[in-house]
Amino acid sequence: MQYGVFLPNATNGYIISTGSPQYRPTFEHNLAITTEAEKQGLDFVLSMMKHHGIPGSSDFWGACLESFTLMAALASHTERLTLFPSVTTLATHPVLAARMVATIDEISQGRCGLNIVTGWNKPEYESMGLWPGDDYFDRRYSYAAEYVQVLRKLWSEGNTDFEGEHFTLKDCDVRPKPLHDVQIVCAGQSPKGQRFTAEHGDRNFIMAERSKVASIASGVKEIGRQVGRDVGTFALYCVIAEETDAEAEKLCQHILDHADKEAISRMLGSAELDTNPDGTSAQLLASLARPADEGNMAFLSIPVVKGSYESVARQFDEIAATTGIDGALLTWPDFVDGVTKFGERVMPLLTTGARTRAA
Repeated sequence: MQYGVFLPNATNGYIISTGSPQYRPTFEHNLAITTEAEKQGLDFVLSMMKHHGIPGSSDFWGACLESFTLMAALASHTERLTLFPSVTTLATHPVLAARMVATIDEISQGRCGLNIVTGWNKPEYESMGLWPGDDYFDRRYSYAAEYVQVLRKLWSEGNTDFEGEHFTLKDCDVRPKPLHDVQIVCAGQSPKGQRFTAEHGDRNFIMAERSKVASIASGVKEIGRQVGRDVGTFALYCVIAEETDAEAEKLCQHILDHADKEAISRMLGSAELDTNPDGTSAQLLASLARPADEGNMAFLSIPVVKGSYESVARQFDEIAATTGIDGALLTWPDFVDGVTKFGERVMPLLTTGARTRAA
């Protein structure tokens, strides 16, 4: 069981509320989080990429540090963590993405992976004149599949010819090649997304209520097995760990009480445009009335694991034992303090975290 940090490199991270710490993204903040994660024995960090914020009182995602540049800088300050930048496939040509990954891999001496973002948020890409039409909702995974084929061909061969539906390369040369096989992850939530990740990726990131995590994880693993691939699942959770259950519950409720309803409404409006069934947008639409531990929209529909340090440890042990996931991608209301508490107070209690903490 691995544990990683979903870095808050966009305004206010992953909580759409004025009831949690408010901060603009800075390198200093993300560096502090990352170095603390390495100190505490966590396994990886992943940075997101957003090109447009969501209007509202919290200025959610109003500012965003560019993912590859950030991870390159963090690579030079770390020694062990795996680094996952995120590429938005509509905004970044795969040859450029391949070269940036190879560069970060060189800086980090083989610790760079890549998160593939196919892009369902139409207004985000319309703002840059990059939205290819609403038929993209249904064909974005076929586009992403060819994108990954180009990446892997460049990384394995360096000099490449490629003729596809979306990309044509002639004597295209990307060197230096990465020092290892680059691990590709993707948030494949819908059936199409799960199949894409199983066929082309290595790990699937999901945000789903706890009752669905096991079935998604086993389904992705089975699809991967059918095509001869070993594919795992990392589930997203927001952690609120305090001395007592009551303290954690009070903090969680304060965040819910101060949810940025304007930003949530606008995000849900964008989600309604997505015609791809059961994907990330469907998860957002269904989460408005859910309890926090099942993924309320104030937490971006990411389920909350909350309680005393002992309670949080028990919950993660139960998640690991009953879902078959390979790891968890974590967020916190206050990241630096949260990572420290998770490392010092929760991980020593984890049956599944003993190896990681010892490392």
